[in-house]
Amino acid sequence: MSAATFIKELRHNWKTIGAVAPSSPALAERMMEAAGVWQARRILELGPGTGAFTTAIADAMPHSSEYLGIELNDTFVQQLRPRFQKLRFECADAQHFDFTQVFAAGEKFDTVISGLPWTAFPRGLQEAILGNVLPHLAPGGCFVTFAYWGFHQLPSGRRFRGLLHEMTHGVETSRVVWRNLPPAFVYIARKA
Repeated sequence: MSAATFIKELRHNWKTIGAVAPSSPALAERMMEAAGVWQARRILELGPGTGAFTTAIADAMPHSSEYLGIELNDTFVQQLRPRFQKLRFECADAQHFDFTQVFAAGEKFDTVISGLPWTAFPRGLQEAILGNVLPHLAPGGCFVTFAYWGFHQLPSGRRFRGLLHEMTHGVETSRVVWRNLPPAFVYIARKA
């Protein structure tokens, strides 16, 4: 996806994009390692955006795996579908998406990879998204997202980490990925 498309969408939808640049390959690699994508049978990506993590997911996931990407921005969805024809993308918001339309009863995601701008969201939206997504994560499954270094100390960043602690089995933090704009690190949360 072109940088021009990203900048255009950022200008028009800055509240929902929440990034100044697409995530770097270094951050994508750290996310894939943390999420254990190479062994996941069912993968959910929240906010695939321009496809920075999607490319890494497609490269790392087993051929037999199932993937679902939930993206709010229709322009991004329309550009992702032809690029990743074997993957499924839905234009929807994660807090209302009906996951039962994707898998049979009892089937759950092994890993959730999120590119959503959590610190830009109010607590109610953070709770609504996690409340809709986490019940569809398998026991022992992994929820992985990232935070920009420094921004995680803002009140909304601390609130989000606390919410992850409340709703999962605990949160681990990776080393900082300095080769990202801005530098970022990964949160790894497991479902009890």
